[in-house]
Amino acid sequence: MTPQACCPRVRGVWTEVGIHNNVKIKNKRLSWCIGGGYRLDVENIKVILATDCGSTTSKARFFMKIGDEFRYVISGEAPTTVEAPYADVTLGVRNAVREVEELTGHKLLSPQGIIISKQSNKVGVDLYVTTSSAGGGLQMMVTGVASTLTAETAERTALGAGAIVMDVMAADDGRKLYEKIEKMRSLRPDMILLAGGTDGGNISHLVEMAESVVAADPQPRFGLEYQLPIVYAGNINARDAISKILGEKYVVKIVDNVRPTMNIENTEPARNAVHELFMEHVMSHAPGYDKLMTWTSIPIMPTPAGEGMMFRVAAELYDKTVIGVGLGGATTNIYSVYEGKFVRSVSANLGMSYSICNVLNSAGVANVTRWIPFEIDVRDRLGNKMIRPTTIPQTIDDLVIEHAVAREALRLGFQHHKLLARPLLGVTRSQEEMFQRMLDREEYGKTYIDMMNIDWIGGTGGLLSHAPDRVQSALILIDGFQPEGVTMLAQDSVFMMPHLGVLSTVHPKAAMEIFDKDCVVHLGTCIAFRGTLSPIKEQKIADVQLEMADGQVMDHEAMFNTMTRIPLGVGESAHVTIHPVRGFDVGSGSGKSWSGEITGGVAGVIIDARGRPLELPTESLDRRRLLLEWLTALQVYPPEYLDHLSKEAQ
Repeated sequence: MTPQACCPRVRGVWTEVGIHNNVKIKNKRLSWCIGGGYRLDVENIKVILATDCGSTTSKARFFMKIGDEFRYVISGEAPTTVEAPYADVTLGVRNAVREVEELTGHKLLSPQGIIISKQSNKVGVDLYVTTSSAGGGLQMMVTGVASTLTAETAERTALGAGAIVMDVMAADDGRKLYEKIEKMRSLRPDMILLAGGTDGGNISHLVEMAESVVAADPQPRFGLEYQLPIVYAGNINARDAISKILGEKYVVKIVDNVRPTMNIENTEPARNAVHELFMEHVMSHAPGYDKLMTWTSIPIMPTPAGEGMMFRVAAELYDKTVIGVGLGGATTNIYSVYEGKFVRSVSANLGMSYSICNVLNSAGVANVTRWIPFEIDVRDRLGNKMIRPTTIPQTIDDLVIEHAVAREALRLGFQHHKLLARPLLGVTRSQEEMFQRMLDREEYGKTYIDMMNIDWIGGTGGLLSHAPDRVQSALILIDGFQPEGVTMLAQDSVFMMPHLGVLSTVHPKAAMEIFDKDCVVHLGTCIAFRGTLSPIKEQKIADVQLEMADGQVMDHEAMFNTMTRIPLGVGESAHVTIHPVRGFDVGSGSGKSWSGEITGGVAGVIIDARGRPLELPTESLDRRRLLLEWLTALQVYPPEYLDHLSKEAQ
């Protein structure tokens, strides 16, 4: 079956229909749904341009078919121009694409936009796709009946669609009705997701919520020229009442209930509706997007949705449990694929440019500076970054400071993520048990994610992709997520995961080839131990033996609170045997040995013997000396720079 035959165009939006039977990656078929949407003559596509309009930077990625496979060729980047005085996102896109033109000599732009019909080997492209999070991305308000049931499911639905959730309202959230109305009136959402109740249940709370929306009369973010879209995904018995209450004033899209029963979560129909309304009603009113939409026949996808799609691809492609992060300028998006469950969370005020001071405020000065091996007041430095968000670090000191902030953004974002990555509250043996679990907040708040069972951690975003040395990215991921056991580390090479996400909806074969060969940078393997020593003392906590493919054997004694980097290149593997002492676990239990195959990467094998949970000394000089020991052992920054800091710390 050809892609054209099984992927009919469906009402102007993409549909997820699965990797086609004739597409294989590493002899493994992907079972979850990507690809489809538009009829394309994929056999004749040879030149592809993909762009992403980020909150800070617009990025162009140029792909070509070389021989029998698609490969990444070159990038172009420019500041995003969605805000005043430009207020036209296409200007930033043009500037990024113009850089690709200059680097390749391939003409891509015309006064009307991107040259889609390829006119010669050096003029035009066969396919143009784009994603966007500029102007704040998709911003939604979410409602439900029970805050720990339908409201939480609705929030997961909105996050999975690539949205920033401005507020979650529920009948039992503790706020009085007038307070909810005042809050809704103050928000300027792009869309509202109204959910609540299981099918066949009481509809009174849903009717009350719909009436409060009418009373609040929330105005859309991009002006009054269109009706605010509302997706209703609640109790089917309330559909007629919801349509009657909201139908005249709003664009109401009714889909299947996100929580039809206590034990079932059904988020896909609502997510698809959010995508459709986002294209039809929101994007068309954002500054300059009306022009951008005419440049491509493929729907513009929210950047986080594209990222999330490719992290799901990574989980299937490598058959691993996955934690991923999209570290952006305005937001930090965390993704997990764990035991068949995909969850995305967004920390809307944690980012590395516009929101960098929000990370400082949320984490606290002490938590940011604990990662910096020299004394400095970071507030002025980060304040300058916030008001000049497109600047990049000019000194190594500035780079170290930004990397410290990145660690805290990951830590805080992951804390938030684990609040959503937890079992459905409704899955219980009895209603009495369900309400008992609602009362037991400590038990209810526990995440199902166990870091000892995470196989693969990956990162994307400008700071990680553009780090001067890949080992810097590896250490940021290790310090931010604190993996346990044996974990593979990877990152996006030049920040193209969003581009490949939207490309996969129309040309999955091209997206998969580029993802596997040019996008994923294998950083290496981290070996980390669960357990700690108090008080901290120098003590061996494990023996690690690596047997290389050529028969060479390397023995290492892991001393507590140390880090070691062992060379093992990309494509190389080794058999590792780990014998931890009692009190330390690397995956088999306290004091029990673990053995298996590991793979290398540009950072090699990193043995993290600092223990979990990771604790840093509170005394400033001791902390700085310890940080410098770790940074020197891993060769994270230039040796002359680290030598200079070591002398200052004496």
